[in-house]
Amino acid sequence: MAVETVSKKKTHKKWGKLRHKVLWVVLSPAFWLYTRIKYGAHIESYRRFSKTPCVVLYNHVTGFDQFFVALSFGRPIYFVATEDIMSNGFVSKLLSYLVAPIPIKKHSTDIKALKTIFSVAAEGLSIAIAPEGNRTYSGRTVHMKESIVSLVRKLKLPIVLFKIEGGYGVQPRWSDVVRRGKMNCRIAKVLKPEDYLKISEEELYELIKNGLYTDEADDNRKFKHAKRAEYLERAMYFCPDCGFSNLESHGDTIKCTKCGKTVRYNEDTSLTGEGFDFPYRFVADWYEGQNEYLNSVDITTYKGEPAFTDVVSVYKVIPYKKKVLTNATSVLSLYGDRVTIEGGDGSVKTVSFADIIGIGCMGRNKLNIDTKDDLMQIRGSKRFNALKYLNFCYRYNNIVGVGKSVRNSDNKAESAESKVNSRRRENDKFLGI
Repeated sequence: MAVETVSKKKTHKKWGKLRHKVLWVVLSPAFWLYTRIKYGAHIESYRRFSKTPCVVLYNHVTGFDQFFVALSFGRPIYFVATEDIMSNGFVSKLLSYLVAPIPIKKHSTDIKALKTIFSVAAEGLSIAIAPEGNRTYSGRTVHMKESIVSLVRKLKLPIVLFKIEGGYGVQPRWSDVVRRGKMNCRIAKVLKPEDYLKISEEELYELIKNGLYTDEADDNRKFKHAKRAEYLERAMYFCPDCGFSNLESHGDTIKCTKCGKTVRYNEDTSLTGEGFDFPYRFVADWYEGQNEYLNSVDITTYKGEPAFTDVVSVYKVIPYKKKVLTNATSVLSLYGDRVTIEGGDGSVKTVSFADIIGIGCMGRNKLNIDTKDDLMQIRGSKRFNALKYLNFCYRYNNIVGVGKSVRNSDNKAESAESKVNSRRRENDKFLGI
């Protein structure tokens, strides 16, 4: 007697849920009003794409960008989000339930995220990606990985280039406040598959890069707030007179603690020295000058004495789950080839730049350091500058690993990329994130 076997088919769990649509219908009017009042945002509606799945590529400027994009399309958009956002315990679970962002590991190749992106697209849903992967510190669009082209070509969806202008003036990455000003969110270009599949990857990359690039310096807009310069030291650690330095901001001014010179951040985003001629007109110019200075210095000479020290808290990151505080008060020291973390109990942990698999700035001023042993998140005071640690690591690897600077990760507005991130370039070429 033949035994009948029943094979159970694995049911594919759909990413898009009815609750996402319901939530959007209920809350979108409130978000429209909020963006107009809080951000002064004029958002161009693109409802004719509301029933057509597409991939939205947008320049990353503010912490509210995803809402500007979603409001333009009038339906749920599924955003690719970093593991930092999705590693906050209950908050991340709630976020996942309500809007279902697509989680991705920022500093390593994430094949699972790639599969999810294709699965979401197969459901007829729209996906949004910021090709820069980072918010700009300077107001100029940062480097977009060429690998984004491989991803969008495989998706074969219409590409909508969504451009945010004035966002840096309204809410710079380094600031805690939103200024009163005007910003525009618009569709810069739509690329149809039948058109972009005919051109080369290099040509498509140029179309994407040029379509999203913004430089907010000198655009005749004004952004008003009493604390315009506050926490600019989260981005800047260089004084034209003193070199590497600690800076401190209050209100609309920022001062070098070594020489005492003070710079004012004006309503038109320009910079003015108080009682002296400051050599940089805008933050972007100063930011570029900072990186030019860093790339001219042999930081490996900082062996005995650290270039910088900060009092920080250290967390162990359990990706997509939570962050666990391991030391509430530690001293983080930055050398030319390593960082050291001295705990309150006297223990000292040394992390060599050569052993770092991935390093990045999260949010305004958090630092993630990924080694083969663990993933740490380091948080300092409100004035903590995480960027200098990342840039020193890149610079070190360029000196000892490459021997020369390679392409800067912000179109010459950030410290150069190094072999730290080049280890995963081959896989990134396919992933595109």
